[in-house]
Amino acid sequence: MALALSAEGHTVGLLDADIYGPSQGLMMGVPSGTKPEVEGEFLLPIKANGLQVMSMGFVTSDRTPAVWRGPMASGALQQLLTQTYWQNVDYLIVDMPPGTGDIQLTMSQNVPLSGALIVTTPQDIALLDARKGIEMFKKVEVPLLGIVENMSTHICSNCGHEENIFGEGGGDAIAHDYNMAVIARLPLAMSIRVQSDGGKPPVLSEPDGAISQIFKGIARDVHSMIDGIQPKAPQIKIVDD
Repeated sequence: MALALSAEGHTVGLLDADIYGPSQGLMMGVPSGTKPEVEGEFLLPIKANGLQVMSMGFVTSDRTPAVWRGPMASGALQQLLTQTYWQNVDYLIVDMPPGTGDIQLTMSQNVPLSGALIVTTPQDIALLDARKGIEMFKKVEVPLLGIVENMSTHICSNCGHEENIFGEGGGDAIAHDYNMAVIARLPLAMSIRVQSDGGKPPVLSEPDGAISQIFKGIARDVHSMIDGIQPKAPQIKIVDD
């Protein structure tokens, strides 16, 4: 989605908020061992494929696990977010880890968010996590933009046959329950895995391909939805005791 927004002419930052398993460097084709430059007290984001990218993977090695408790991970995220010199970005896309833990709460409570896009797969066990994510963002008053159903269908790389190996209708069911829309369905396709692992996701590898058009549709929908949203800043209450 970040690449698709960039292709539409927007200046885009991409923050990898998965402190324990950062992967954006690999997906964006950033050479292993690349470190951000420092300007004063700020880290300069890595430039990759027209994006400004920052990830925990850039300040640790590929083999160094983040063996941290929640507060340490939250502190690391806040540093990446506030001490990165994002340069006039129109959009800062934050790639969240799954779940409703410290990382999600840190983001929602410390910065004004324009909206959250819920990504799920169709099977029931994934929908349980998606529901918790939706409920959490509702509680912290972050606007919900819609649902993207990933691995919606499987496309055979040999014959092109398409089947719903993870079930079907899951995204629609959760969208109906929360009065949301399924804005896209992405297939489980070999090309997405190969291109992303190679550092050239579909929007770069096949900009006119069918899968790229889905990502571009997501980007256009998100842009139109948040264009009129005024992000809410965290509320600070001062009480005179």
